[in-house]
Amino acid sequence: MKWRMVCASAAVLVFVGMALSESYNGSITGVKDGKVTFQETKFNKEDKKVEKIGDAKTLPVADDVKIAKRMFDKETKKFVAGDAIEGGLKNEMFSKIGDKGINATIITDADNKKITQILVGGKKGK
Repeated sequence: MKWRMVCASAAVLVFVGMALSESYNGSITGVKDGKVTFQETKFNKEDKKVEKIGDAKTLPVADDVKIAKRMFDKETKKFVAGDAIEGGLKNEMFSKIGDKGINATIITDADNKKITQILVGGKKGK
């Protein structure tokens, strides 16, 4: 009986932590010294254009940051992690960012102080 309570409590804490984390869709404009600069964007359906939201943000990455390709899950209608990107932030794509940046989903910790996951690109499927 006590094991059930302990397991249930642990599960609740994990799910609450995931619910409190913030997720940003936008473009990464710079990566330097363990910090990622990104501009949040939103697709305007009326104009069919991508619009910038607010100012660019710079956040440090967590020690155990996960960097993967972004896949769109048709069932949940959300972006999910695909294949891991070799080399993480040291990958060539992050050292040679163009003017438009790199399309990505950035997920932060519960305090919104560190980046815990970066999902890059956007293939449909799964």
